Amino acid sequence: MAATTDAVASSEWVPCAWLGQIPVGGGLDTAIFGQKIRVTRTDENDYRVAEVSEAGEEGRSLPTQVRYCCVFTTLGEPTRALPEISEFDEPDRRITACGSVGVNTSPYRLVENFLDLAHLCFIHKDILGDPEKSEVLAYKTEHRKDVDEIWAIDCSFYQPAASKASTTGQVTKYVYRVMSPFSVMLYKTVNADPSRNDAICVFIQPKDETECLAYMPMALVDDTSTDGDIIEFQQSIFLQDRVILENQRPALLPLDPTYELPTRADASSIAYRRWLKAMNIRFGIFEKQAA
Repeated sequence: MAATTDAVASSEWVPCAWLGQIPVGGGLDTAIFGQKIRVTRTDENDYRVAEVSEAGEEGRSLPTQVRYCCVFTTLGEPTRALPEISEFDEPDRRITACGSVGVNTSPYRLVENFLDLAHLCFIHKDILGDPEKSEVLAYKTEHRKDVDEIWAIDCSFYQPAASKASTTGQVTKYVYRVMSPFSVMLYKTVNADPSRNDAICVFIQPKDETECLAYMPMALVDDTSTDGDIIEFQQSIFLQDRVILENQRPALLPLDPTYELPTRADASSIAYRRWLKAMNIRFGIFEKQAA
């Protein structure tokens, strides 16, 4: 494992642990962008992150932020701040960490899977989708240049069980928000209160180009489910996705639009890939070999 030389990727904020994972005084050895790091919990809500050599010796300290149930760090000098997600500050919401799931694929494949409405009725049959109602209605994508984020709006899809709190099927309205190359979230309608949205995030720790951890903090309007029920539901959905993700080839993401032909349902993926290409990111990107 060697640290990437891609300054665009390595200057992004990425998670490296979830809150509660490390006991006070304990540590966790992991990696980001091919660089070994050590996360140490020095106090109740205080963490230190440092690079670690092949010999296991700590090197330079890295910037650290604790937000959204995660510890974030970076190898470089970020030009992008951590996103503001106001739902996590609302006192009546259920803030649930949901831990992390390891997936052997490119981080961008994880983002695209999260954005993909078309797979819901097949991979998450009778939960997030119904094969008899598989049409993905047209929706809009936007590059919001003031915050440099990709948004997909006016998305809707029939779901038999949209969340752990759902008791009946519903047409769920979605808004997707890609906040960085390694972070994505959605806002989805709440069955019991149509005036509010659940906020569900995926923050990705790219350990290497094809080895990732996906962290899934959520800010929900749900006063009935237990934390254990919420975590079990979310992780079961993600584990269904992992089987598909780890069998995609190539594992790295092609940015050449002729390599993987999109459909109308892939509008958000098209916008995401164009955005990645414009920022000239190279880490985890598939380069088509010349004949």
